[in-house]
Amino acid sequence: MDFSTVLLIILAAITALTLVFYQYFYKNPRKGSLKIVLAALRFITLFCGFLLLINPKFINRDYFLEKANLIVLVDDSSSMQEAQVETPISPLVNQLTANNELNERFSIHQYAFGTNLQATDSLQFNKNNTDISNALSTTHEVFVNGTNAVVLFSDGNQTLGRDYEYINHGENLSVNPVVVGDTTAYEDISVGLVNTNTYAFLRNQFPVEASILYRGKRPVSKTVSISLNGNRVYQERLNFDATKNSQTLNTLIEAKSVGVKTLKIEVEALENEKNQFNNTKETAIEVIDEKTNVVIVSDILHPDIGALKKSIEANEQRTVSIIKPTAASNLEDADILILYQPTRNFRGVYDYVANSGKSIFTITGSKTDWNFLNQTQQSFAKENINQPEDILPVLNNAFGIFGLGNFNVDDFPPLRGSLGNIDLLKNGETLLYQQIKGVDLDQPLFAVLGEGKLREAALFGENIWRWRAQTYRNTESFSNFDELMGNLMVYLGSNEQRSRLELDFELVYDNASTARIRASYFDESYQFDSSANITIAIQGQNNDFNRESPMLLKGNFYEVDLSDLEAGEYQFTVTAEGENLKRSGAFKILDFNPEKQLISSNYNKLQRLADKTNGKLYFPDKLNELIDDLSTSQRYLPVQKSRQNVVSLIDFRILLGLIVLALTAEWFIRKYNGLI
Repeated sequence: MDFSTVLLIILAAITALTLVFYQYFYKNPRKGSLKIVLAALRFITLFCGFLLLINPKFINRDYFLEKANLIVLVDDSSSMQEAQVETPISPLVNQLTANNELNERFSIHQYAFGTNLQATDSLQFNKNNTDISNALSTTHEVFVNGTNAVVLFSDGNQTLGRDYEYINHGENLSVNPVVVGDTTAYEDISVGLVNTNTYAFLRNQFPVEASILYRGKRPVSKTVSISLNGNRVYQERLNFDATKNSQTLNTLIEAKSVGVKTLKIEVEALENEKNQFNNTKETAIEVIDEKTNVVIVSDILHPDIGALKKSIEANEQRTVSIIKPTAASNLEDADILILYQPTRNFRGVYDYVANSGKSIFTITGSKTDWNFLNQTQQSFAKENINQPEDILPVLNNAFGIFGLGNFNVDDFPPLRGSLGNIDLLKNGETLLYQQIKGVDLDQPLFAVLGEGKLREAALFGENIWRWRAQTYRNTESFSNFDELMGNLMVYLGSNEQRSRLELDFELVYDNASTARIRASYFDESYQFDSSANITIAIQGQNNDFNRESPMLLKGNFYEVDLSDLEAGEYQFTVTAEGENLKRSGAFKILDFNPEKQLISSNYNKLQRLADKTNGKLYFPDKLNELIDDLSTSQRYLPVQKSRQNVVSLIDFRILLGLIVLALTAEWFIRKYNGLI
């Protein structure tokens, strides 16, 4: 308690005594003990009142030791199941976490990881993927302060995520890998990356590119074959040696029939090759007999045009061409028209649209001629104030014309548009509303319109390329934005009556861990219905598997997780109970386990990770050395810290109680003695 507070308390006591003296003793002829009792009670009342006003406090300091964090990360993928045959991992982890010296120096946290990181002390070694980069990045985000030591039990082989060797983990995170598994480099030949289209067109040839990798010193010659639905369609003999250890196979395969085709690339095994799981790799391609042709009509050059082209062509079913509005005669082959910032030069284009009835997607911006646009089309009208403005998007979560997938507008930059009221003259829904200078407006930024079989969309702002770039910054992938554009193209390209039950699924899944089916259900007014009972019935191709289960509501869609299914082909039917609505489909799960592609530990990569983070590489038989290094290192000494607490000297409730008691006692004494 500081000196000024003590001085105030003394002054409060003197003031209270002074007031009591003038009330009870100054020129007061009354004598006796009653006067002293009443004066004491009045002094208590006044002094407690002054203490309430002063509210004296004192500082209480607590001293404590803050330990460094020891984070134990254990690779829980299926590849570790075989790696721990010679050296079991669980006893090593228990030996580390139960060590008394380490527990005295560190706060120990144990996590297991496959695709995601989770706190657990139970190891199953059954995860189908390994993402070391995600485990280290998550650890860095959780343990921000202080000096942290990481002990990583892993074989160093990663099947998902960014290269963990090149991620910046900061100076406060030191990684000490413990290499698990066989470090012997065996002679091996494998099929590496396979590139092919997702879709091919009937009676056309589609390219197949596959890299064949060889690890060994002696010259070998092996045959690589490509099969389509079990029928060999191509083979080639390739030669390898110690310096020529990889080759790329390029060929063209003809699509002869419609449907989903399984593409299998296989390389002949080496003599006594230990790991033959990586000698084959499967993928799939869907052969279709039609293609969507999208034409972007623009009179200017703009980054939006390139972004739209890349986004739409992310689906190989669609091709995008770019023409000038003066070339309206070239629109006959177009299925969908994107009209970018229309001006009076678009008059011929709008005449063609009026006669053909084709779907259009209009994007306006700073170069748009609104006087012309308001006169030439009857879908929307805008007040032309001609004042440019930055417009932020606000997502309409109730949008239900088509599924939005994982699309959101978090941290999205503004589009460039202009002020003015917008009237939608046709039926439709607003996907995005406008926000200007922090004020949400009941004005559409992105609207989807439709009457009968005519489909139309309008975006009232330019610089949509920034949204695609921001999607990549948020998720390290363009897929969420591209999926939105893809769903929009599906809607615009369809002339059929809109279905109230929409499905979203992949035709082929590399493995079951990624297999999910989504459904969107709408009521009779085409508003998303979150109270529906949606079920899915799944059947194996040979009737060897049957299951019926509910689909769970997740935001604005229903979803079922199929990660427990085995590889094979399946048919399914989604049903909205209580309604005569059913949708069916088929998918295939490939028999591909990325954890079986490598059998040797990548200790060289783990060594580089340790060097970069100022850690040290260890082997299981050197675990005691790891414990000694951590327990004696001067880098991880506990730090003494203090915590300062400001505490009131006297609880105000006690003071109020004393005031009430003193006043009450004084009143009763005065009343009893006839002084009132």
